[in-house]
Amino acid sequence: MTTTAPDIKKATTPARSRRGGVIGNTGLYVATGIAGLLFLIPFYLIVRNALMTDQEITGENWKWFPTDIQWGNITEPFDDVTVDFAHAMWNSVVVAVLHTSGILLVCSLAGYGLARIPYKHANKVFYAVLVTLMVPTAVTFVPSFVLVSSLGWVDSYRGLIIPGLFSGFTCFLFRQYFLGFPKELEEAARVDGLGYWGAYWRVVVPNSLNFFAAIATITFINGWNAFLWPLVIGQDPSAWTVQVALSSYMTNQTVNYHLIFMATAISILPLLLVFLFLQRWLVQGIAQTGIKG
Repeated sequence: MTTTAPDIKKATTPARSRRGGVIGNTGLYVATGIAGLLFLIPFYLIVRNALMTDQEITGENWKWFPTDIQWGNITEPFDDVTVDFAHAMWNSVVVAVLHTSGILLVCSLAGYGLARIPYKHANKVFYAVLVTLMVPTAVTFVPSFVLVSSLGWVDSYRGLIIPGLFSGFTCFLFRQYFLGFPKELEEAARVDGLGYWGAYWRVVVPNSLNFFAAIATITFINGWNAFLWPLVIGQDPSAWTVQVALSSYMTNQTVNYHLIFMATAISILPLLLVFLFLQRWLVQGIAQTGIKG
């Protein structure tokens, strides 16, 4: 029995496909591994320098690991009498949590209203929100400070949080998400006697937790890492956030390297915990634009 050319082609194609798939997967894993290592380099440098002495950090000879691990550096940021680092951490927690909660509430309500409540000027309002995205932050910075100062909110949580409780881009994201939300669920809620607020709170929010978690994660990270506005508003050391406290370790006279790196390592721990806790919802929220199934 002879084997024809089509039969040979059918027999060899799966083997080639498997080889191509294995090679492709291997290349993907290698590229992913290299990218992961590159992203981990800054974390390695932070931890390495945080557990070293200033002499080892600035020495001519590079060392991959500390010769003698300085475990005492861990408590040094909290023992520094010039900067109340623990209170600065607490300020950042309060500001980031309240800022995130406010953004989720205000922007989700605005986005839901623009997406669902019939109003003849809804599109005009939406375009006005989009216009705010084109205004540079530097243009509104001074007027915002003058307003906050006139209200007596300098060195207070109100001055740190309230001016940033609305984000045009976040409102845009919520509107686009709610446009893809199944209307059938809201219609069923209205049959049960719920209005727009009841449908939003009892139906839309519980079925949109993935998207809310994704927005919350990004907003929390931005709020925690904010520097310029807290620097201007928190003029008294008691109102400093952790980012402002970190900047105080660098002066014209001295730079305490191991203290800066240790304080930095401690300051990113809340971000890592938030990211690890919300990672699953973050990925699902980004991948989905509505409810499927």
